[in-house]
Amino acid sequence: MIILGIDPGSRITGFGVVEINDDSSAKDFAVTHRSHGVIVLDSNLEFPKRMKELGAALETLLVKYKPQQVVIEKIFLGKNADSAFKLGHARGVAMYEAAKVNATVIEYATRVVKKGIVGNGGASKEDVQSCLQRLLKIKAIERLDASDALALATFQAYQLMIPLPNQRFSGNAQSTTEGVL
Repeated sequence: MIILGIDPGSRITGFGVVEINDDSSAKDFAVTHRSHGVIVLDSNLEFPKRMKELGAALETLLVKYKPQQVVIEKIFLGKNADSAFKLGHARGVAMYEAAKVNATVIEYATRVVKKGIVGNGGASKEDVQSCLQRLLKIKAIERLDASDALALATFQAYQLMIPLPNQRFSGNAQSTTEGVL
């Protein structure tokens, strides 16, 4: 299974792609890093045109990696309402593009992902980045936006690998979007 994580933004959007490899003969799962990076939108463009540019870039990623699941960061309300609304538009574009390719869309709050990856919901972005480098055996993650997106995808991969309560492990991933590692 391939999972695409998206850290949406109206100027910079991070993405991270992981794959769950299932060797059912060994009853072993592994999460493998496939790609990560950022989509830098032209800040000179009017906002609607930036959203069109974001949609086209996400469409390219979705066609290239063919994820079955797309994980998007939940919106949080900061001090600036305008920024929150713009973030909401970018999230909407990401959801729309994922729906076009029939990928399942999952959302997580930042604190939940940080707790699952690092063990602390208040961890710094740099702590998450460092932990991901070790977990996924990556030498460097250049941008925090990419790291955030990769954390979303990695967290979802581990959620799928957790057997549901009262079920024996059968070698198949079990899906849940609740809880933490």
